[in-house]
Amino acid sequence: MKEKEARYKTIKQLISKGDITAQEELQKRLNEQGFQVTQATLSRDLKALRVGKAPGNSGGYIYTLPDPESLARFTGELISDVLRGFVSIDFSGNLGVIKTHPGHAASIAFAFDNLGFDEILGTVAGDDTIILVIQQGVTGQKILKSIAARIPELKEKLF
Repeated sequence: MKEKEARYKTIKQLISKGDITAQEELQKRLNEQGFQVTQATLSRDLKALRVGKAPGNSGGYIYTLPDPESLARFTGELISDVLRGFVSIDFSGNLGVIKTHPGHAASIAFAFDNLGFDEILGTVAGDDTIILVIQQGVTGQKILKSIAARIPELKEKLF
């Protein structure tokens, strides 16, 4: 977990300089800083950090970071979506099943995909059910603790 936090910090620093135009360039600079990241990991990192692209001074587009107010508002909206529709969660092996109120699964799956749960590889949503694909070796108990840390209001429904 500490390596990811350090990598996020380095990505933010590199992007803040305002001259990175491509993912390959960012990956190369991260490698130079001692982070060996795959393209898939970097894509997930950029998504989790809400990195976008904006016109650069020399033409073309550069990576940009969201302003803190927008990021806080977005995170708050995701958590609200979860709180509105979450019913329960259970686990079997490296899969989790979240039950939701009818019609809420897609928005809750989107929230889980964007709230930075490293232990969750991805989600598949139906109408009132979500399948979580969990990283190998991660327990259901660890997922519950991670969810409770990010969304304390769910604690009663988790434990």
